[in-house]
Amino acid sequence: MQVAVVTFDGFNELDSFIAAGLINRARAQGQDVAAYITSPAPVLTSMNGVEITAQRPLGFVAEADVVLLGSGVKTRDVVADDTLLARLPLDPARQFIGSQCSGALVLARLGLLAGRPACTDTITRPWLEERGVTVLDAPFHAEGAIATAGGCLASVYLAAWALLHTVGEDAARAAIEYAAPVGEKQQVVQRVMSTVRTVEAPVS
Repeated sequence: MQVAVVTFDGFNELDSFIAAGLINRARAQGQDVAAYITSPAPVLTSMNGVEITAQRPLGFVAEADVVLLGSGVKTRDVVADDTLLARLPLDPARQFIGSQCSGALVLARLGLLAGRPACTDTITRPWLEERGVTVLDAPFHAEGAIATAGGCLASVYLAAWALLHTVGEDAARAAIEYAAPVGEKQQVVQRVMSTVRTVEAPVS
């Protein structure tokens, strides 16, 4: 399974790194999984000044099995750039697609949230509502092959959802348990897995 964690300049480190790190953790369970920071630029800088090198160019989204759209302080610039959006040929018929916080604006702009409620962060909420999307007061929601998460630490739900519906529950549980706080591992795993299991199962 190949995962594109789409990351734009001005990105939120928590959104991209937590999802990528948890998904890649599944390799310790013998799963053929790889999550890559994917960007339109070879080098990008986070909202807090952290400079990183992209692992894959934006064209990688066309071959990825899962595409997760991260958020950042420049997402509204992204959705205003038709040329950039044209480089995101997302296809829920063959891909699992998720967004983190303001990444939901990209899904909305691409028409992938039509008729669907979504989750996002409190800052992005009014902008998403302006686009006619019903925003849920929840950390995670999925319908079919599309999921949205709201709040930086909700990226754990996106990672668990992607793993659950591609390589299985055991791998998802193991990845979450590895990262969960000591003394709270059982509670965190149960909460995360119950959340991602209660939504409509993605298409296969």
